[in-house]
Amino acid sequence: MCERKQYLIYDQLQEDEDISSDYGSRDKPGTALGRTVPDGNALLPDIFHTDCLLFYERFKAYQDYILADCKASEVKEFIAEYLEKVLEPSGWQAVWRTNVFEVVVEVVDVEYSALKAVVRLSKPFLCEAQVSTFTLECMQELLELKERQIPLRELWVVYDESGEFDQTALAVEHVRFFYQHIWRSWDEEEEDDLDYFVRCVEPRLRLHYDILEHRVPSGLVADYQNYLSQGEELYRKFLDVRNNISSSDSDSEVENVSMVEGLLLYEKIEHLKQKLKLIENPLLRYVFGYQKYSGLQAKGQRPTGTKITHVVSSTMMAGLLQSLIRDKLCPESCGEELEIQFHNDPLAAVSACYEGDTVIICPGHYVVDGVFCIADSVELEGYGLPDDIVIEKQGKGDNFVDCTGANVKISNLKLIQHDAVEGILSVHQGKTTLENCVLQCETTGITVRTSAELVMKNSDLYGAKGAGVEIYPGSTCTLLDNGIHHCKEGILIKNFLDEHYEIPKISMVNNMIHNNEGYGVVLVKPTIASDVGDASAMKGNTQPTLSGDGRACVEGFGQEELPECVTDELELYEQIETSEQTEGNYEIANELGAASVKKNQMHKKRLSKLGITEADDNLMSQEVFVSIVGNQFKWNGKGSFGTFLF
Repeated sequence: MCERKQYLIYDQLQEDEDISSDYGSRDKPGTALGRTVPDGNALLPDIFHTDCLLFYERFKAYQDYILADCKASEVKEFIAEYLEKVLEPSGWQAVWRTNVFEVVVEVVDVEYSALKAVVRLSKPFLCEAQVSTFTLECMQELLELKERQIPLRELWVVYDESGEFDQTALAVEHVRFFYQHIWRSWDEEEEDDLDYFVRCVEPRLRLHYDILEHRVPSGLVADYQNYLSQGEELYRKFLDVRNNISSSDSDSEVENVSMVEGLLLYEKIEHLKQKLKLIENPLLRYVFGYQKYSGLQAKGQRPTGTKITHVVSSTMMAGLLQSLIRDKLCPESCGEELEIQFHNDPLAAVSACYEGDTVIICPGHYVVDGVFCIADSVELEGYGLPDDIVIEKQGKGDNFVDCTGANVKISNLKLIQHDAVEGILSVHQGKTTLENCVLQCETTGITVRTSAELVMKNSDLYGAKGAGVEIYPGSTCTLLDNGIHHCKEGILIKNFLDEHYEIPKISMVNNMIHNNEGYGVVLVKPTIASDVGDASAMKGNTQPTLSGDGRACVEGFGQEELPECVTDELELYEQIETSEQTEGNYEIANELGAASVKKNQMHKKRLSKLGITEADDNLMSQEVFVSIVGNQFKWNGKGSFGTFLF
C-alpha cells in the first residue's frame, strides 16, 4: 500500500507542465508512469503502476476533467465524453483480470458509451488461471459469449516505455477506481439538482485516503464496509420488488404485499445511507463516532479461587522491595496472605490478570506496543507519583486502554499516547474509576460508551485533538476535581434525543476546564423545527436556580442520588460565590435540562401516536441528572458552553 505524498508536489508539477490541453499531457518523450511486475507467472507482461495516485491527482482529475459539475444521472455520460478525449481507441494491450484468471488481450475498439473495450486474445496466448480448464479454446468461447466486450475496469494496461499509452492507463485507472470506491448503486436515484462531485465524490475520496493513512479507527472502517455491503444487498432486493410490481398489471393482494415489502426495504436503505454519510463526513464522523463492539471476554475467577498481586518493575532493587513489602505486600497492610508474581512489562501483567487481581506498577518509564484490554474487575495502581510511573504507547494502533470489567480501578499512573486514531481510554461497559492520573492524549481522550460508567477524580487530561471526554447516551459520568485542558473541546456530550437513546447521567464538580481550542463543554443535538416555538414554553420549567451552595439545579427534575463512591465527598464542598465560573455551570445545567425536557416531550408525542395516553412513571423518569458545582471555565477559545446542531 502506498504512502500518500505531499499535495505540494503535485501543485509544483502542474506549474511546471503545460496542462492547457488534455489532463496530464506531456511534451517530454517516454513514459512518466511506473511499472508493476505481476506476481506469480513471469510470462505475463508488466503493467502500468497507477493504483498509488495521490489524493490530489484523483481529486483534480474527477473535478476538472471527468465529472465537473455533473448530476448523478449524468455521470456515465460525462465519463464517456472524457474517455473519448484521452483513451486510445485501439492498438494497446491489457491484462484482463477476474477472480479466477488473468489473460493478455489486445484492444481493437472502444465502446465509450458502455465503458467497454472490444478485445481479442493476444498472440502468443498468455494466461494464468487457478484451474487448468482455461485453455485457448475456452477463452475464445468466453469472449464470444461476451461479444468480445470487456468492462474497462477489468483491464490493466500493459506497460509501454514510449509514453504513448500513459493517458490510456490513467483513464482506465480513474474509471476503475471510481466504480470500485466512489459509485454506489443507488446514487442515480438521489436528488439530481445537486453537484454530484461535491455531494458524493469528494467526501468518499477523502474517506478512502483517510483510511489508507490509518486516520480512521479500524472498527469504524469495518462498520462502513458492513453498511456498504448491506446497502448493496438491500438495494438489489428493492429493485427486484419494484420491477415485479411495475411488470404486474393486476391489483392483487400479492402486489399489495410487495408494495409493503418495498417500502420496508426502502426505509432500511435510507437508514443505512444516513449512517454511511455520517462516516463519510469528517466532522460528523468525529462528533457522532460509532458504537464499537467490544469482543473482550472476561476470564472470571481463577480455577483455584486465588487472587494474585502482580508487581511490575524494570529492575527490582532491595530498597524498593523492602518499601513494597512494608506498604503493600505484608499481611498486616493487606489483611491476608498474598500470592505475588513479578513482571517487567505492565502489558504482560494485565494480560495475566483474573477477576479481583491487583497490579502494582513501580516507578519507571515503560514503553508498550499493544492494547491494555481489561475485561475483569482489576486494579492498576502506581506505586508513587504519576509523573514517576509513565506508560507510553509506541506504534500505531486504534486503542490504548479498553475497559469492559464490572469494576476497574486505575490510579497514580501517567499514560502517554502517540499516532493513534482512537482515544487514550475507552470504557465500553461496566464501571471504571480513574484517580490521580495524568493522561497525555493524541486523538480523543476518554470515551464513555453507552451503558458504561466512569468516575474520574483528581486527574489531569490534555492534548486531545478531539474532545477530552466524550459522553455517550445512556452512560454515567462523574468528574471530580480534574483538569481538562489544551484539547480541541473539553467535554463533548453526544446526542441523546434519538428515541433509541437513553439520557446520560452527568456529575461535574470542581473541575478546571481551560485553554481548550473550542468550548469547555459541547452538547450535540439535532435541529428540531419546534425548538423555537417550544422555547418559551420550556423556559419556565427549565430555568435553573442557584441553591444556597451555589449548585445549579433544574426545577422539575428528579434529583437522583450520586454514586456511592462520591456521595461523602460532595458533602464536603462549601458554598461558592456566584461568579463567572458559576454562570458557566448555570448555562450547562440549563441546556442539559432543556434537552432532557425536549426528549420527554418527543417521547410523549410518540406514545400518544400509538394511543398510549398514560405512560409508566418509570418509563418517563429518564431525566438527566445535572450536578454542576464549582467548575471553572477559563480561556476556552469559544467559551464555556456550546451546542452543535445537526
